[in-house]
Amino acid sequence: MLTVHHLRQSQSERIVWLCEELGLRYELKCYERNATDRLAPPEYKALHPMGTAPVVTDGDLVLGESGAIVEYILAKHGSGTLAREPAHPDFAQYVYWLHFANGTLQPNLGRNMSLRRCNVPADHPVAAAMRARLELVMAQVEVRCARSPYLAGADLSAADIMTVFCLTTMRHFYPLDLAPYPQIRAYLQQRIGPRDAYQRAMNKGDPDMVPMLN
Repeated sequence: MLTVHHLRQSQSERIVWLCEELGLRYELKCYERNATDRLAPPEYKALHPMGTAPVVTDGDLVLGESGAIVEYILAKHGSGTLAREPAHPDFAQYVYWLHFANGTLQPNLGRNMSLRRCNVPADHPVAAAMRARLELVMAQVEVRCARSPYLAGADLSAADIMTVFCLTTMRHFYPLDLAPYPQIRAYLQQRIGPRDAYQRAMNKGDPDMVPMLN
């Protein structure tokens, strides 16, 4: 059976949500972060050579990297749902936004988070440049949310599942104000938050955390 190893308040929530959207039978194992450094505990790090979330096991397979896990689950268990085939009119948008999450959005959030944790002054040229880059990235998401109900078109796809963590739970680590982005907030509050599968996933994986949808 597919087992999802979920580190609380981490991007492994993507995999729990994906499984709930697909209605899969899976085992969920949850791990608490260390109280001292908020990192993964030793037993989680031992699951995979990279020692990071997410990790799934499926028989003898041990697989990391959220993007790889999403594609694996969709290919093996997805029955064609939540992905877009090449003939689909939204295929290019699906591929773009599927990879935008970990290729552009999350790295830019991470860079700004690192600069803040290192107490780099806000007016430092590097900090200013990284902040401007993040604003450009967020503006692109804002425009897309204004133009389309979901990132890959009219219906939810894995592109949304990959992206929402960056706009919600990651803000526990890097407080990002979404007030300047009304379309993103509408996307989160009106189209993501009410989904039964999203609510089930968050309740199972992080029952003590209120999703940051505004």
